[in-house]
Amino acid sequence: MTFTLNDLEKRIQARAQESAEVSYTRKLLDRGILHCAKKLGEEAVEAAIAAVGEDQSRMTGEAADVLYHLLIVLHARGISLSEVEAELGARTRQSGLDEKASRKSG
Repeated sequence: MTFTLNDLEKRIQARAQESAEVSYTRKLLDRGILHCAKKLGEEAVEAAIAAVGEDQSRMTGEAADVLYHLLIVLHARGISLSEVEAELGARTRQSGLDEKASRKSG
């Protein structure tokens, strides 16, 4: 069975409706966007460290943590995964270098 980011988004939406006593997701969301964003940052740093100094299993686990916490932040901000996918799709219309350059001037 394949577990997708869409599946994770649905799970987060469901867990967000549960009590903080039984849902880590709800507990994170109850602490607010600042806490959720800090947690995402911590996980991103852990993933970066694992990328250069850990084995593949550790990096895979850290990547999963980053994706989970990114989806938590998106949920807290009311942004759906499909909105992010649409943005990524729009960016494929030009080269990555051109897209990056356009953001610097704007």
